[in-house]
Amino acid sequence: MARKKKLKPLEGEALINKVKELSQLSKEEKARACGYHTVTKNGVERVNLMKFLNALLDAEDISLDAQQEGNGHVGRSPSFRVTVQSNGNLLVGSAYTKQLGLKPGDEFAIALGRKHIKLIPISEQENEAVKTA
Repeated sequence: MARKKKLKPLEGEALINKVKELSQLSKEEKARACGYHTVTKNGVERVNLMKFLNALLDAEDISLDAQQEGNGHVGRSPSFRVTVQSNGNLLVGSAYTKQLGLKPGDEFAIALGRKHIKLIPISEQENEAVKTA
């Protein structure tokens, strides 16, 4: 009995094009046509739908895994709301300073509006002008 040579399953652009070409078929039929099937020892054909779908996601450059930022610490997302502490201070958390790219020692002027507070970065030139005055 002659064995069929196992072809490598399609990937990347070739996979995308083949799936578009077979748009009228079911998922299982598309997976089989793209090479995502095996034959067991008993001669039963099995379609590996999960490998097919994962290859299709990779080909389309779609990631379903969570994207981690920075050093791998997930943490909370900034809510852009703060509460006045019991001592009257407002604390700007590290999530905001990281997002703005601020470093220790950066200085700001505080501008009070009717319903807002603005932090205005003080440039080094203004610092120099203040020091000489």
